[in-house]
Amino acid sequence: MRKLAHHEIPRPDPETLRRLPRHPIVVVLDNIRSIYNVGSIFRTSDAARIEKLYLTGITGTPEHRQLHKTALGAEETVPWEYVRDPVPLVESLRKAGYTIAALELTDTPTYTHQLPDDIFPLALIVGHELYGVQPALIERADLALEIPQFGSKQSLNVAVAYGIAVFDLVRHYRRLQGDPRFSSTSAARRSRRTHASFPMTSIISNRLGPNDSPLMARRVG
Repeated sequence: MRKLAHHEIPRPDPETLRRLPRHPIVVVLDNIRSIYNVGSIFRTSDAARIEKLYLTGITGTPEHRQLHKTALGAEETVPWEYVRDPVPLVESLRKAGYTIAALELTDTPTYTHQLPDDIFPLALIVGHELYGVQPALIERADLALEIPQFGSKQSLNVAVAYGIAVFDLVRHYRRLQGDPRFSSTSAARRSRRTHASFPMTSIISNRLGPNDSPLMARRVG
């Protein structure tokens, strides 16, 4: 056994990645407080090749200079948008055909290793480090995903929990459908589905410049 050199690790370059089909998962970040957690979630999202990240509420955006410390460039490869209010976003995603899943502790958990087969396409809501997913979004969720834990603590770091959950989702999808590059079911689903759309005044996307973000002045790193 030997450790691979960086140039030996097989990875698509950013241009190739833009052309590859993605796993049918979008993620809604509901008021994530730490910009380092947001950056870590970007990096994990790149590895999982999800469709899109929606940054909502106080969640920081890639214009924040500290995000790069944990994203390490993933903010350039993961599609994202900022939407101020996540409630109409989630409602629009439901209308677009997504199952709504909250990563949260509730009285009716669905464990990440017990996922139903008809769960995709899926919108995963990940909540605030202290307060979790807000009640208005729990009320609109089809199910609550829970990661089994066997110690005394009640929760995991949000970026760690997201990493576990999203890779369980990706593994489940690939077990059912295989690699999305070669899945006719995936292609048919993409042709029928449209992403949620919002008034342009409510969105900040990765196409805008660093001075366009309303979060720059009030983001806590």
